[in-house]
This record gives sequence, structure tokens and C-alpha cells, in this order.
Amino acid sequence: MLNQRQDYQARRTLVHFFLLQISWDVVLSQLQYIIPEESKHGTFVGRIAQDLGLDIGEINSRMLHIVSRDEKEYFQVNLQNGILFVKETIDREVLCPNTPFCIIPLQVIVDKPVQMYRVDVEIEDINDNRPIFSSSVTNLVLSEIRPAGSRFRIKGAEDPDLGTNSITNYELSASDYFALDFQKYLNQIRSLELVLKKPLDREKQSVHNLTLTAYDGGKPRLSGTTRIVVTVEDFNDNAPVFDQPFYQCSVNENAIKGTLVFKLNATDLDEGRNGEIQYEFSSLVSWEVSNIFSLNQYTGEIRVNGQLDFEAKHMYEIQVDAIDNGDLKLVGHCKVLVTVVDVNDNPPEMTVTSLSVPVPENSPQGTTVAIISVHDKDSGSNGKVHCYISEPSPFKVNPAFMSDFSLTVNGPLDRELKDQYEVIITAKDEGSPSLSTSKTLKIDISDANDNAPRFVQSTDTIFIKENNPPGSHIYTASASDPDIGQNSFITYSIRERTVDGIPISSYISINPENGKVFALVSFDHEQISYFQCHIKATDAGLQALSSNLTLNIFIEDINDNAPTFTPLHSEITIKASKSAEPGHLITKVKAIDLDSGYNAWTFYKLKDLGGPGKSPFTIARQTGEITLKRSFKDYDIDEYRLHVVAQDHGEPVMTSETQIIISVVESGEELKFDNHETKGNGDEFSDANVYLVVAICVISSIFLITLIVFTVLRWQKYRDEVNELKENYRICSNTGGSWMYSQHTQYNISSNSFRPKSDLIVFTPNNCQTPGNEEQVNPQAVVLNSSYKVRLINQKQHSDIFMKTLNVFEVGILNNNCLKNM
Repeated sequence: MLNQRQDYQARRTLVHFFLLQISWDVVLSQLQYIIPEESKHGTFVGRIAQDLGLDIGEINSRMLHIVSRDEKEYFQVNLQNGILFVKETIDREVLCPNTPFCIIPLQVIVDKPVQMYRVDVEIEDINDNRPIFSSSVTNLVLSEIRPAGSRFRIKGAEDPDLGTNSITNYELSASDYFALDFQKYLNQIRSLELVLKKPLDREKQSVHNLTLTAYDGGKPRLSGTTRIVVTVEDFNDNAPVFDQPFYQCSVNENAIKGTLVFKLNATDLDEGRNGEIQYEFSSLVSWEVSNIFSLNQYTGEIRVNGQLDFEAKHMYEIQVDAIDNGDLKLVGHCKVLVTVVDVNDNPPEMTVTSLSVPVPENSPQGTTVAIISVHDKDSGSNGKVHCYISEPSPFKVNPAFMSDFSLTVNGPLDRELKDQYEVIITAKDEGSPSLSTSKTLKIDISDANDNAPRFVQSTDTIFIKENNPPGSHIYTASASDPDIGQNSFITYSIRERTVDGIPISSYISINPENGKVFALVSFDHEQISYFQCHIKATDAGLQALSSNLTLNIFIEDINDNAPTFTPLHSEITIKASKSAEPGHLITKVKAIDLDSGYNAWTFYKLKDLGGPGKSPFTIARQTGEITLKRSFKDYDIDEYRLHVVAQDHGEPVMTSETQIIISVVESGEELKFDNHETKGNGDEFSDANVYLVVAICVISSIFLITLIVFTVLRWQKYRDEVNELKENYRICSNTGGSWMYSQHTQYNISSNSFRPKSDLIVFTPNNCQTPGNEEQVNPQAVVLNSSYKVRLINQKQHSDIFMKTLNVFEVGILNNNCLKNM
């Protein structure tokens, strides 16, 4: 027990000593760093260990760490280099709202011994927020009587940034009526007002749409916008106005009570109550007028309210006022002149005295269809009648006598488009208002043979597989005729022609009534692959009309022919040397298939009768070449009988077989290679060979023509070069005095003394070269060789012994410059 108490006292003393040591080691110091907000993770803040005077090598062992007042740890220290960096992105507006300075205090603590430091990190504001208006649309209602210079307070935008990053300016969109005014205090915009530049007029423009833009002073410059909608409130400053000050109208004398005479229309540019209009008779209107006519105060309709009599009075003058409903009532005036018209109360009477129907569709223009008589009981202009057709039609009404009219054909008739017309004939007098009577005539159109039978298409194509059964139905020709009766009855026929000298009627026939086409024979693609027939459709009209259909008939091939080996490539005996190497060509077989296309594509194979791997021969699948696939062995037999199979690609597959006997002989014996090339070309000459020969001839002709043209061009160039040589030769002989030769002197210039070669042969005239005798120069030959150097030797005119070496030159290409340099 005593020992435990002693241990407890010792531990207590040690704790007191340790706490005292901590209090001695605590050092109060302070650092301050500045970083911009929105800095990313890992952004450098400061060398905190170096700035606090700590040994970088000890900060890890002494467990340096940072304590922040906030729950979030925005910063962290790299214990390897003592650098303070950003751990989490900081938003100044969230961390320090509405404060000019934003400082994050940090406590830096190290152990062993314990030391504590104070570090302040100031977060510098950046322009990361744009100005924002509280509402995207601001509505203002202003009276149009507001004077110029009136001001209207509007709410500005807000920007959470500070200083120059906050709002520094406002701009208003262009307007003839409004301007923007704002006051600044301590570089801050405190008030924002809309100023009216000139009076408003709702009747000109009732709504003004303005755009207000707020700008901050940051970099980059940010902005925000709002829309200001100014609605102009109406004031009763416009009197009602009629669309015209004077109106004229008329009314029949027999108009019943309530008949509409005229409807007035006045407008007021004001709106609401100021634009509501009421109509009233003026105080100048007489008692008589107000009894005969009535006026609706809301609609402005003037109606008959009494008895009219043209003989008593034929004109009335009415004054009407339009009054608005504003506080200060305004009035508009107009005058209406009403004319009473004499009544035309008897309509015309119409009778059809003659009608000739039906009308043939080929009737010429002017053909009379009907005679119409018209009578009107009225007199004067009310009794004068005009007759016409009220709707467009191929008929026309023409005046005949005083009260008679004739209905005639006035345009082309087509029964196929329309076989009956309902012609509405109207008789109308000249009264005011005019009266009319209508009568409907039904006119039938009879048919004429004016349409030829028509096929859906003028050309058609069909495909028939060969070996078809005779009499099979292969096609149906169908034509239509819009005519009716016998004019539309169609018969079909095939126009006679020959196909390879055989009448087409031997191949096909047609049913004249229904147009069905039948094959009379079984077609063979190998004999005829295509022919054409013309089907004629004829109607039964008095003047028969017809049309033609061109039918292209293709005979489709089927695989009905097996490949056939040519006589040169079947049942032959071939000798092969025992010393032949693998790949040696033994012989070649060829089979011909009379089919076409895929059915004629033939390939070859060997029928291995002795089991797989026994035969030393192989055959090319496409070409039919039989080659040696391995060297002959001692145990190989002396004679092989190869069964070659030719197979096409048709459906079903067809094959043929031939036997090739190959005798293996010793080396030195004469080998016999029996194939198409060695036996002769006259036994079989296929179409492919003909095409090959023609192609070779064409290519040879083109080559020969090219060669002739090239030779002519080279010869022309050669003549030009010789002429230049003559000219230069003449110049050189005149200037040097050493190129004078005898006409019969010939020099052979060789490249060396061992192999003499006539590289250059020049013939010269007897006389000196002058312009007069230049044409006598006749160079016979010039032979050039670019691989030799020649020496030109000149003999003087009066000495056959003395020779002088003139020059050594290169003659790789003989040209004008080379001769001029000699």
C-alpha cells in the first residue's frame, strides 16, 4: 500500500513537471498569407515551416499539424517540405458573406516540445459572380399625361463580389422616351432612376420594352440583364372619328320595317371607357327623319322605322353624333345621305323553246344546242334583260333576236372528262336592284372515238426460263380505252417480224380478246437469249385507233448442259520424265459449258481412285493444268490413269469426266505434250479465241500507228538537226577557214584504234558554203553515239598531207549549242 502511494506521488510530480515544460515551450507568433478564392486543390500558400523558423527535417517527427476553427479543413501542410497548400476550394462569398475582409485563422501545433503558432490566411476576392437582378422582368404603368422629366425609382442588381468586382455601371437600351440616371456614393451606386425624356402617347406606342444591363468592374467584366416593360395608361385625349365625314346610301321604297339602311363606324384611339362610343341623332335632325329611321346607339345601324315613298321624297339627310364615355366627353360628327330607289318588283320570265341533246363530244365551236325566250313585265331599264351562264362551262349564250337567245358550244367537249353538264342560265334585268331568273339545262355528251387504247407503259420486260413447256402463259398485255361502247372494245395482235430469220409468230401467240401471250415453243437459251415483239392494241371504232407495246423477252439460262471436254483435252496419253521436278507442267485439260453465267463457270478436280495421297499429280482448280506435286519415287508405277472431273457451279451441279494416261519414262526420251497448242489451232476455235485474236490485232495496230508517228516525228527532228548542223558548219567554215572538203572525201571517225566505228559521216560540197550554194549541201548520214568521244580532223584545201587536229568534243546529244562552241 505504501509502495502504491509512492508511485502515485511520483507520477503526479512528473505530470506537473511536464505541464510546466509545455507552458514554457509555447511560443506565440503570427504569420499572414493572401490567396485568391476558388484556388484549386494543391495551390501553394506559403513555406510555413521556413517562415516559422522550424527545421524541415523535424516537422515530421514533431508531428506538425494544423487546427482550424471551422469544421472544414481548407489547408494542409506537406510534412516533407513544410509547404502550406490548399486542400479544399474556398468560396469567399459563402465563407464570409457581407464582410469586406475574409480571414481564416489557423493554429499550427508541433509536439516534443509543444509549440503553437497563429497563422492568418486572407482570402482575396475574385470576380466570380455576375450581377443578378431580383426579377427578370420589371413592370411599370405610367399615364400618358406624365410630363417630361418625371423620374421613376427602379431596383438595381446585386453582386456578392467586393470592390471593383461589384457593380460599377448600368446601361439602358436605346429609347426615344426614357433615359437612365444613377447616383454614386463611395464608388457604390446607391440609387437607380428611369427618367422620362418626352411625353408619352399611348395611341402611338402603348408598351415600351427596355433592357437594363448591370456591369461590374472585374476582369473579366461580367454583366446581368433585366427587362423593363413600361405600359402606358390611357387618358381621354382623342374624340371619336368616323372613317369618313360624309356617307351615301340607298334604300328601296318597298323596304319593310327593320331593313338595314347603313351601318356607321366610328373609332376612338383611346381605350377602356375613353374608347367606348355611343351613336345619337344630332339635334339638327327633323322630327320626320327620326320617325322614318332609327339609330342603334351601340352598333351605329340605321334601319327603316316607317313607310318610304319614292314619289313623296326620294332623299333624306341625317346628321349623326358619336360620343365617347370619358369623364370629359368628346363628340365626333358625320352626315348620311339616304336615297330612296324605285322598286324593280318584276323578275324576268324564261322559256326554253328548243333543246337538241345529246351533243356529240366532237361538235365544232358554234353548234347550237338550245333556243331560249325571255320576257320581263317591267318597262324601261327595269325591263331590259341580259342572259348569261352563271358558272364556267364550254357553252355560251348569244343574243339571237329581240327577246330570244341561243345556247351554243363555246369550247372543246370531252366525254371522258365529263359526260353531262348542268348549265345554269340566268336572265337578269337592268333594274336597280336587278332581278333575275335562273333555269338549269341538263346536257348529255355522246361519245366519239377520240381516244386510242393506252398501255400502262410503252415498254415492258419479261424473263422466261429456258425449257419452258410449249403453250405456257408468259405475259398478259393490258390496255385501256376511256371511250365507251364499241369505241372501247380492244383487240390485241402481235406485229409480224422475224427473229433470226424465223417469223415471230412461230415463237409466241396472243389471245386477241384478253391479251394473254403464250409461248408456242420450248425456248433454249443457248440458241436464242433475247428477242423483242411489238403488241398492238386496236379499238373497234369506225375510225379504229391503236397503240403499241414493246415487249423485251429475255430467255433465262438454267443449268441444262454439262461441261464437255474438247477433243484435244480428253482421252490423251502423256509422257512424263522421271526426273521432273515438283511443279512441272504435265498437261492441261479444258472443258466447255454451253450454259452462261454462273452455270458455265467450270472447275476441275481429280478423282482419286487409288486412295488419298497415292497420285503424285495435282490439277489446278480453275485452269485445268496438271502438274507434278512431288518427285517420282522408285516405287511409283510406270503408268497413271487420271480421271479428271469437270464440274460447273449450276443448280443442280453437272459434271463430265475424261481419262488422261500419263506414262513415266526415263530421262532423255522424247516427251510428248498433247494439248490445244501443240495439236494445232485449226481443230477448234472458240469465241474466246476470236475475241483474243481481235484484241491482239487492235493492240498491234495501235502499236504500229504509234511507231510510225514516232518515226515521222524523229525523222522531222533529225532533219531539223541536220539543217542546224549545215548552218553551223557554214558559219564555222567561214570563220575558221579549216572546214573545206572535197565532195568525194569521206572520213570515218572512230572512238579508238582497235574497234573502228563510223560514228559520224559527213559529206561536203566542192565549193565554199555561201548563201547561194547552200542548198547543194546533202548530208547523207549522221551516226551518233553518246558513249564515245570523236576527234574531228580538218584537211586544208591545197594540202592532202597536212592535217591539223581541231577539237575534241562530246556528242552525247548533238544540238545547236555544241556546234556553235566548236
